[in-house]
Amino acid sequence: MTLSASEFYEASLSLPPSVRKDIALRLLESVEVVDDAAVEEAWTAEILSRIDGIRRGDVQRVPHEEVGAGLAERRAARLAARQQS
Repeated sequence: MTLSASEFYEASLSLPPSVRKDIALRLLESVEVVDDAAVEEAWTAEILSRIDGIRRGDVQRVPHEEVGAGLAERRAARLAARQQS
């Protein structure tokens, strides 16, 4: 028995969400081709670009402590909002 793409899709909608997610990821992996060398090259270019930006002074650096404090404040605000709902 062969299903068309539409029939397969419609049939899969009756499955639990976790099973649909697993199938979707497995199908995606079966068609995605990852070129590790290209990814590595792109990341290297991005990192070098960011370093250049810092050296030129184009990028405003933020101290680690300040970043951590800001993240903690946002997390606390989200938790407080959840508790109010």
